[in-house]
Amino acid sequence: MTLNNLKIGIIGLGYVGLPLAVEFSKYYSTIGFDLNQQRIQQLKAGEDKTCEVSADDLKQAQYLDYSHDLKDLAECNFYIIAVPTPLDKHKNPDLTLLEKASATVGKLLSPNNYVVYESTVYPGATEEICLPILERESQLKFNQDFFVGYSPERINPGDKDHRLIDIVKVRN
Repeated sequence: MTLNNLKIGIIGLGYVGLPLAVEFSKYYSTIGFDLNQQRIQQLKAGEDKTCEVSADDLKQAQYLDYSHDLKDLAECNFYIIAVPTPLDKHKNPDLTLLEKASATVGKLLSPNNYVVYESTVYPGATEEICLPILERESQLKFNQDFFVGYSPERINPGDKDHRLIDIVKVRN
C-alpha cells in the first residue's frame, strides 16, 4: 500500500470519527461508516447534528463518502476504529462496540492492511482484546500480514478552540 492507493475507512462517526473522516478526506479517498442510517442520511445532506463539524467543513471533504453498508468498507486498506466505549453500571468500560467493530474489520482485512484504534481504552486493551479478534476473524497474522496502531483520543466534545486540526499528537 502506498499513499497513492490509500483508501481509508473510519468506523464510527461520532465526535472523534467524523472530524477524522472530514480531515482525511481532504486528501484521501475516505469512507465514513456508521450503523446509524439516520446519521448517514444527515451527513449526506450536509448536516452534523452533533455540531462537531461545520457545514463548510463537510462541503470541503471532497473525497468523503458515507455508508452504513459493510460492503463499502471492503475496498478500504486502512481502517480507523473510533467507536464509543461507554461505562457500564459498575463504571467499567463497555467494550462491546469495540469488539464488534474489531470483528467487522477483521472480516474485511486483507494482507498489508492497517488498523488504527482511536477509541478510549485502558492500556493493553488493543493487544489483549482487539488483536486476537482481528487475527481470528481475518485468519491473518499481526505484524506479518497486517499492522495495528493506537492513536489516543484527544478530542474534547464541543470544544471549538481545541479541534482535531489544532491538537498536536506527534511533534518532530
